[in-house]
Amino acid sequence: MNVNEILNEMDDMLDSAWSVPLSGGKCVVDVDKIRDFIDDIRLNLPQEIKQAKLIVDDRKIILDDAKKEADNIVKTAQEKAKRLVDQTEIVKEANQKANETLATATQQSKELKKAANEFAENVLKSSEQNLIEALNQIKSAKSAIRNTNTVK
Repeated sequence: MNVNEILNEMDDMLDSAWSVPLSGGKCVVDVDKIRDFIDDIRLNLPQEIKQAKLIVDDRKIILDDAKKEADNIVKTAQEKAKRLVDQTEIVKEANQKANETLATATQQSKELKKAANEFAENVLKSSEQNLIEALNQIKSAKSAIRNTNTVK
């Protein structure tokens, strides 16, 4: 019998015990049988306690494992969050560098366009000067030809 069964037997024994008149509710029980029950409890109690201790130990192991797993999950989540933050920082840096490069390229483009316009204007001005001089030489040659024709 296990401890619970022994305690149930003792309870049944007390329920069936007859009370002593004028004793204030005291009952007569078989002392030897109660002592046997107590001895049986003592014999069975260590096994019950061992089982309870095993259950407590298993519970502790399960809780420790759950805590380790929870710690690992938190650690993994923190590492992932850090990587995401790092990636976000990398993206921010890349965007910033791209914007700086675009601004530099835009500025250089403006400067090149201005320089090209100035060069083209200078070439056209020089060409205009050369054409004016060539036109003046043509006019002079033409005038010289007229004058030689009129002198005859």
